[in-house]
Amino acid sequence: MAKRKRRSFSAEFKAEAVRLCQVGDRSITKVAQDLDLTETALREWLRAAEVSVGETPPEALTSAERDELVRLRREVKRLQMEREILKKAAAFFAKESE
Repeated sequence: MAKRKRRSFSAEFKAEAVRLCQVGDRSITKVAQDLDLTETALREWLRAAEVSVGETPPEALTSAERDELVRLRREVKRLQMEREILKKAAAFFAKESE
């Protein structure tokens, strides 16, 4: 099987594909074939849609929460690096003043 070139889809297209699956008159496999998508991609869009509307377990994160988590983790890492730099600088200047 030849590899497909990676494509990007608009949010509207994804929402319409999810809606077609949720209507229930066609299987996910059939919808994926009709729209020339991989079944895996379509299933991922369905899962993301369920998380966004809160139809998953409470411990599952919405996409907004996931984005915030990534941003906060990045910020924590940056702050930890800054703290380490300041510790080293304080130790350096403490030795110099002795």
